[in-house]
Amino acid sequence: MRTTEHIHDSDGHGDPTLYRTPADAVAAPPEALAYVVGFDPTAQQADALFTVDTDPASPTYGRVKSHATLPDLGNELHHFGWNACSSALAHAGHHHAARRFLIAPGLRSSRLHVFDTVPDPAHPRLVKVIEAEELATKAGYSRPHTLHCGPDGVFLSCLGGADGADGPGGVALLDHESFDVLRSWETERGPQRLAYDVWWHLRQNVAVTSEWGTPSMIEDGVVPELLLNRQYGHSLHFWELETGRHLQQVDLGDEHQMVLELRPAHDPEATWGFTNTVINVEDLSASVWLWNREGEDFKVRKVITIPAEPAQPEDLPPALKPFGAVPPLITDIDLSVDDQWLYISAWGTGDLFQYDVSDPFHPRQTAAVRLGGIVGGGQPHPAEPDVPLTGGAQMVELSRDGRRVYLTNSLYAAWDEQFYPAGIDPWMIKLDADTSNGGLSVDSRFFPHGEDFLGLRVHQTRLQGGDASSDSYCYRR
Repeated sequence: MRTTEHIHDSDGHGDPTLYRTPADAVAAPPEALAYVVGFDPTAQQADALFTVDTDPASPTYGRVKSHATLPDLGNELHHFGWNACSSALAHAGHHHAARRFLIAPGLRSSRLHVFDTVPDPAHPRLVKVIEAEELATKAGYSRPHTLHCGPDGVFLSCLGGADGADGPGGVALLDHESFDVLRSWETERGPQRLAYDVWWHLRQNVAVTSEWGTPSMIEDGVVPELLLNRQYGHSLHFWELETGRHLQQVDLGDEHQMVLELRPAHDPEATWGFTNTVINVEDLSASVWLWNREGEDFKVRKVITIPAEPAQPEDLPPALKPFGAVPPLITDIDLSVDDQWLYISAWGTGDLFQYDVSDPFHPRQTAAVRLGGIVGGGQPHPAEPDVPLTGGAQMVELSRDGRRVYLTNSLYAAWDEQFYPAGIDPWMIKLDADTSNGGLSVDSRFFPHGEDFLGLRVHQTRLQGGDASSDSYCYRR
């Protein structure tokens, strides 16, 4: 563990970015900054955390304000998150909770980098590095992926076992304030072996985890034999949150490969949420599923299917030529804080879909925008009509009030090369969302891209003051 300076939390009493209810979060002032991680797929250049101006009244709106470069190579920053979210208001382990630190795991290096956004949120500072050895020794895991502030610590999902071994993957706990690795979270693992995301229904003492694959299954790209033999993840797992005890496995069917993002309802009394599968090996479609508690058990049902699109083999990358079609490849979803709108990014076709999910059992599509894509490249950005949108709509983040949608275009280096072999130039796009009747429009003033990000590919976005995919709440009113 390397510490560049002493870490201490400021007194977070009354921190205005920790919201008692989802309605409070929706009503809070809009974000003025976005934080975006960028990585070098060749591992020759250091990865970085970028700060982007999201204040429309600012003279630097839509531009990168600063970047903080990592001191080491080969990390591949991917998902990252805040040290605290609104549910910290009810966590005994948080003595002075404040949404202050950003923790950025390296999916390839297994290191964790901690950035402090105080005193200058526009210029975060790297203050701590946790080495892979600490994660392996104390928790038995590697390849950290997703993190959320939880009741016993920061929950960190990991794809691999110690030192990059092929599992089982699981969840490591980090100390709320020092971010030291404490232990593995699971106490009775049951049948769970593959890992990806972790979230929860806090008031119901239930955690949920999903499945992608072990390090050898993902780090060199999609393995066709594993995909066609249906060996990637296809189940959800439900756990007792307080104890880490496995309660239930629900198999979505082994044709539905790669169960990824978990988006539980923000209403703390609700027991439903959405997840996505990347690809159906029988017809190349992708899907979104709803889980819901019925009695003591959880039921999971498919509620959205997005079909593959026919294409000429000469327009397809080698991996897809035999199929003559573009799979939508749903790689991210995001649920608005008011639980009314679901956004789905189809990285293969480049589409961002908006659905009205006020009735989560019967979603209704209300808008779609094509941004990039394997075939055709979609429409150029209105700010730069001569700049092709390489890659496709991928990571999606949503403001707390649901009116702004931020997108980036890279998935994971080895997978980028398979589906976009001509290369991916980084871009970040903002869309304005109609939260009354539905609708999406591209903001022509907001388009950091290319060398704005030093040529690094950009993945996940976090928003100052919290965002739709990283906050959970303890109170309904």
